[in-house]
Amino acid sequence: MLIGEVARRSGVSARMLRHYDALGLVRPTGRTDGGYREYSGEDIRRIFHIESLRSLGLSLREVGYALDDPGFTPSALVDDLIRQTRERIAGETALLTRLCRIGAAEPAGWEDVLQIVALLQALGSTSAGTRQRAALSSVEEGSLPVETLVEAALREADPHVAGALRWALAQSGGGALPLLAEGLGSPVAEVRRRAVRTIVEIPDGEATVLLRDALTHPDLVVRRYAALELGARGVPDAVPTLIGMVVEETLDVDAADALSVLASCSASADRIATGLVDHLARGEPSARRRLAQALADIPGATAGRALAELSCDQDRTVALTAAYVLGLRDPR
Repeated sequence: MLIGEVARRSGVSARMLRHYDALGLVRPTGRTDGGYREYSGEDIRRIFHIESLRSLGLSLREVGYALDDPGFTPSALVDDLIRQTRERIAGETALLTRLCRIGAAEPAGWEDVLQIVALLQALGSTSAGTRQRAALSSVEEGSLPVETLVEAALREADPHVAGALRWALAQSGGGALPLLAEGLGSPVAEVRRRAVRTIVEIPDGEATVLLRDALTHPDLVVRRYAALELGARGVPDAVPTLIGMVVEETLDVDAADALSVLASCSASADRIATGLVDHLARGEPSARRRLAQALADIPGATAGRALAELSCDQDRTVALTAAYVLGLRDPR
């Protein structure tokens, strides 16, 4: 079969077939009387083998090695091709993500595009200072979509950069909340906790709803962050979690402060005092001491009676703490 016919049947151009011949990959086994290349059936099968291997991403040199080395084993080469393909996909995915972010920002001109690219590069910098400056300037520039800031906030480990990103998202309004709600459902604990800490920074009614829902989250740390902020916002649903934090000595001072805010409402004050008292009988001395301190800022008769009883506690430290707190409540 002459080269033109082979090209038509195989889909490989005559020019490429000549290139294969020059490289020694496929040398026609015959020549016509006129000196033209003549391919045998075996030559054509080899051409199809070459094209099959090239479709996997092998170079022509690797194809020749695979076909001509009798000791060739494909596993190592295939593993290397898998690695290269994954790297290429990751690179293409990163490029697609960047293009989508630029498109979401709706740039008016190339100056806007260049500004967005510069901010994206800065947010991906290995320098924490550069990332922090990018987070802060994103508010002033107003050119980054909220999705970009949320993604950066959920992956940021540096506390200063994370704080700057949370501040930037708080300035952006409630648009970040649906994405942050998704972050609360992440299988990665750090992502969930970054999400709730970011929601805490957003002074928005929808953020309060998310935080109230987070009180039943399976992640205890998420529940605690939500309770502290809800206490500061005057949401009484946080009371049980806050009392538990006092008992367990986990951010207990912050939890006691949040309870004192909630106690400004008389109905909540009685509920808080009752909850604290319920834990007194079964608490260890250290826990009773913390409970006595928490009762200090809770008004009402229930808290007063509990402190009076604690002032006679068998544990001297608990008794002294309660007596001191009673003195603060009633200097007389």
